[in-house]
Amino acid sequence: MVDPTPQKQLPHLVFGGELTHLDGVEFRDLSKLDIVGIFPNYASAHAAWKAKAQASVDNAHMRYFVVHLHRMLDPSKP
Repeated sequence: MVDPTPQKQLPHLVFGGELTHLDGVEFRDLSKLDIVGIFPNYASAHAAWKAKAQASVDNAHMRYFVVHLHRMLDPSKP
């Protein structure tokens, strides 16, 4: 059965890259960032983030992030 109430779009960006230091968020090479994609909600973004983070567990300097794009597009809403 199809849900008649459409879900509100809450776009999230997932990306990652190798950091210069473990205690910061400066990337070693911005041209080599891994742009995983833009996802319609946090749940799907989190699943993509988790898969990428687990796949890169052998590299301590590799970090992936979820950016709440919907908050940047409309900063007046939480």
